[in-house]
Amino acid sequence: MLRSVDLGDYMHTNPVKVHVDESLFRAMDTITRSRASGACVVDDDGNLVGVLSEIDCLRAVVSATYNDAADAGKVRDFMTAEVQTCGLHDNIVDVAMDMIAKGHRRRPVIEHGKLIGQLTCRRILQVVSSFKSGDP
Repeated sequence: MLRSVDLGDYMHTNPVKVHVDESLFRAMDTITRSRASGACVVDDDGNLVGVLSEIDCLRAVVSATYNDAADAGKVRDFMTAEVQTCGLHDNIVDVAMDMIAKGHRRRPVIEHGKLIGQLTCRRILQVVSSFKSGDP
């Protein structure tokens, strides 16, 4: 079904990114405009420092509303810092199975600490669908 199992053949090379010190509202705008379910969080040097999901954003909005705050804070205040990552040439089937087991929708791809791409459930489905229909 897949022509190779090398993750580098299928990953998004330009994932949605937000900066760790960015305002949460600006990050939410980036996520909604991109129609993604979340974003990779990077620092000034492009190092992956976390992910920000729609659930993280919703948690921030509810908290700000509950506390009657005008500002929800920064990305760093609500991002998920403990992130499972994978490498450029990892086996896509192994990564997909681990994503299923852990209930993850995305897996950032890093090389030497730097974010170089991302694998998502949607991307895996697109790839499988294109091979099924004969459009490699």
